[in-house]
Amino acid sequence: MKELKVQYEKVLSDYLLNQNESNLYIGQNLVRELMRSNVSPEDLVSIHKQSLENIVPNLPESVLNSFDFLIEVMVHFGLKLKEHQSLILKQEEIRIEIEFAAKILNLLLETKIPKPIGLDIGMVSVPVRKMNGDYVHFMHDDGNYLSVAVTDVVGKGVPAALCMSMVKYGLDTLEYANNNPSYVLEVLNRIIEKSVDDSMFVSMFYGRYDLANDIFTYGSAGHEPALYFNSKEQTYTDLDSKGLLLGVLPEIKYSQKDIQLSENDFIIMFTDGVTEFRNYIEKFDSRTYIKELAKSLKHFSAQEMCDKIFENLNKLNNFQLEDDFTIVILKKY
Repeated sequence: MKELKVQYEKVLSDYLLNQNESNLYIGQNLVRELMRSNVSPEDLVSIHKQSLENIVPNLPESVLNSFDFLIEVMVHFGLKLKEHQSLILKQEEIRIEIEFAAKILNLLLETKIPKPIGLDIGMVSVPVRKMNGDYVHFMHDDGNYLSVAVTDVVGKGVPAALCMSMVKYGLDTLEYANNNPSYVLEVLNRIIEKSVDDSMFVSMFYGRYDLANDIFTYGSAGHEPALYFNSKEQTYTDLDSKGLLLGVLPEIKYSQKDIQLSENDFIIMFTDGVTEFRNYIEKFDSRTYIKELAKSLKHFSAQEMCDKIFENLNKLNNFQLEDDFTIVILKKY
């Protein structure tokens, strides 16, 4: 430490005499030595004060007192700086852990789109954060039935993703695609009500498609109504089946309804992130816009329709998603 003080005084003296870039460069190199020796900011100010007293005798007392003041300030500054750096380190550790958790949960909740004969399926699901609060689950067994669940958790981030993993677990335990939507929703409701925090609620639209007879049976737990397009009549029908959100009350009964699909008919299922435009126009009818847009895209495949609907809606909303965006299209061919 004594040698560093001597070096510092020499460098400071040379700078006060010459004040050139060379002396500044030497000073910068000395800073590295001070840091390697763990010299604190307040100690450095003290070294500077002592050096200046030796170089410039008879300094005004007010100048010397100002250095004492600076030393006290630097003591508290150093403490706050260490606290700040510690918080940054903890935040980085949390960020890495969340990144890792997001990868695991996203892998766990990855949706594989089946390819049943006679039915074209498309899907787009884009999270507003790293972890998706929406989830789409398909089941396809023995070639006779296909089921689809479009789910939205009230909430975002890690809690929503963990809740969604419970939904996936519940759907996996049901195992068969030919289960009635009313039964599926009732089972899931009991699982979620027992297993998920009271502040978390789940909406779901659940449909079962009879591939042999082209009958779509559906039920809803507080979810956005799906849209059914009748190709022959060129008209839409809202697939509204009222039911309470999953996880609110333990014993709830859910109703179900049937529709018959013909060639080129399609069904659009989505979460409320598709229909809500908070930053756009107050009286904007998003469902009507989606209907007209999908109708204009009816000659495309189901996946192309989903991609183009997302592209148009995202552009309309100034490319700023405000909620998780999920849309699924089943198209009869």
